Amino acid sequence: MTLVDELELAKKAISEKFGELPPVALTLGSGLGALAERMEDRRELPYSEIPGFVESSVAGHRGSLIVGRIGETPCVCLSGRIHLYEGYAPRQVVFATRALAYGGVRFLLLTNAAGGINPAFRAGDVMEIVDHLNFTGKNPLVGPNEDTLGPRFPDLGDVYDAKLREKLRESATETGLQLRSGVYACMLGPSYETPAEIRMLARLGADAVGMSTVPEAIAAHHMGVRVAGLSLITNLAAGVSPEPLSHEDVTRAAGEASEKMIALVTSFLGKLHP
Repeated sequence: MTLVDELELAKKAISEKFGELPPVALTLGSGLGALAERMEDRRELPYSEIPGFVESSVAGHRGSLIVGRIGETPCVCLSGRIHLYEGYAPRQVVFATRALAYGGVRFLLLTNAAGGINPAFRAGDVMEIVDHLNFTGKNPLVGPNEDTLGPRFPDLGDVYDAKLREKLRESATETGLQLRSGVYACMLGPSYETPAEIRMLARLGADAVGMSTVPEAIAAHHMGVRVAGLSLITNLAAGVSPEPLSHEDVTRAAGEASEKMIALVTSFLGKLHP
């Protein structure tokens, strides 16, 4: 079965539940599930009922496709993402993202919880992703290319759409949020980085570090979807923070800072509403 065949099966299951998907989608990172809870007129489909979708084993990732409204904007939400460190192949990690693009999504907002590397950052800051560094050693485009989905060698010079980033900054001004900007480094995980690795990333230009987002951004961009990314800085990275890192602390910090993220995302999505 080809990738397109698998996407057709997923599209059929999704359309039977929701009909035509709205053009705007978002993926929620660790501890950011409150965004999904705020959706109005929500309808939900568990990943387990969609062919090709796999379920996350990570706390804070519920594993459902949700369609509804955030503010006045109809949107579809991936509540729960899949990570490479869970043992899944890159093709599986990005399948849900591809399914949304195949179903008609044209705008994708990726969110994540990240560790702050930039010394100016503090826990609770929100950073727009302007570019990324892929240190996973994996790329979701490896293998036979489906020319109907995208080119064999896509240009990644504008993965994070400049016009969407401008709208993010406008929304930050409107909501009174100081929006940081920076480069997101994606590591394979699941262990947190060593202080030496953080020093290396800082010297290479990274402002924040995490274990997600980059595979999805590459896959969505490959299929012509316009991508924006937001990192909620939930902690300072190893060697920057004097405290040991834990996933529980990341989830708790994300929950505490979620209100500012919700306000920013609601305003931003409103700018994508026709």
